[in-house]
Amino acid sequence: MIPVGLLSLSLAVVPSSAALLYVSSYAGTITTLSLTIPSGNASSATLEAISTSDGCAPSPAWLTLDYPNSRLYCTDEGLTTPNGTVSSFQTSDDGSLVQLDKIDVISGPVSAVIYGEGGDGLALAQYGGSSFTTLSIADAAALTVLQSETYKLSQPGSNPSRQEASHPHEALLDPTGDYILVPDLGADLVRIFKVEEGGLEWTSVDPLVTVPGTGPRHAAFLATDEKTFMYLVGELANTITGYEVVYNSNSTLSFVELFAINTHGEGETVPKGTTAAEIELSPDEKFLVVSSRGENSFTIPNFDPTNSTEIISDAIISFSLDHATGGLTHVQTAPSGGRIPRQFSINKAGDMVAIGLQSDGRVVVVKRDVQTGLLGNFLASADIAGEVTAVIFDE
Repeated sequence: MIPVGLLSLSLAVVPSSAALLYVSSYAGTITTLSLTIPSGNASSATLEAISTSDGCAPSPAWLTLDYPNSRLYCTDEGLTTPNGTVSSFQTSDDGSLVQLDKIDVISGPVSAVIYGEGGDGLALAQYGGSSFTTLSIADAAALTVLQSETYKLSQPGSNPSRQEASHPHEALLDPTGDYILVPDLGADLVRIFKVEEGGLEWTSVDPLVTVPGTGPRHAAFLATDEKTFMYLVGELANTITGYEVVYNSNSTLSFVELFAINTHGEGETVPKGTTAAEIELSPDEKFLVVSSRGENSFTIPNFDPTNSTEIISDAIISFSLDHATGGLTHVQTAPSGGRIPRQFSINKAGDMVAIGLQSDGRVVVVKRDVQTGLLGNFLASADIAGEVTAVIFDE
């Protein structure tokens, strides 16, 4: 096990290159950031806002990029309105966004994923509206609702204050793309939908039932030559549950539970007041990374060099993956760069992590060693108005 802490690591950089990132915030904006890392001098990296759009206002919650088609989709959670919305934008090399369409949907869309054989569908998990909805994005300038389903609980869950209703929290695809899975925090279920072959219509199939009080939030898949594994993060229980996924002949999925550990690793202690958030596989599928909120477990130097006041930080936790068994081994617990790391993204090269810090209104970019999976020094940071909800690389 690597000792807990922040390590200084080398990072291969492209000379004089700039990467673009998109950031959503409850201030009602999508901000485009430009990350520049001078050749051979990572300590001089800069992260600067170059464009802002308010087209997804009032409550942007999630960003989904269709890079090949230069499209960006944003879900507006609708925290101050009766409904939510979904907006489509055309992206450009200079970071600007041109809005193509905006459509009303049931309130609370907090996650979206592109699906379908031609990538013509967008599936939404709607937390506040207890719903699952799909849209046609075949024409990004004419979004249309395809199907929608709303759920009601017969009684509150074992955590009544958080499980008073169904709360779908993410929409993601299995590795085949034939199924959409939706972790439902309020119902202690992972809802599963079979997508029709060659189309966008879907049918509900038997869900995965979790331990009461788990509060399923997000999940990630690992597909090997022999097996498929799913890792489910429980926000309320602060757990990672590993499953082997079985594809049945009747177009349903079965799940064999392999383990359940807390988000800090087997045998470790989760600080009081913690709520788990994001979970993501590294691009090489050798590591699993999880963010943990509300810990206040680190103090780190201020990103403002003129300010000597240290920053309180929550944690980012990394595990190595055993492709034969699906098992996890704790590798590192590192500072996230501030409070409430609601969401993070790993770039395709795997050597950087962009973290959205909701409470601090900040985005940080961290070095990552591809071979060891260790997070290193902070490359750059940028202050964002409002509460940051998502940050993604434009790639």
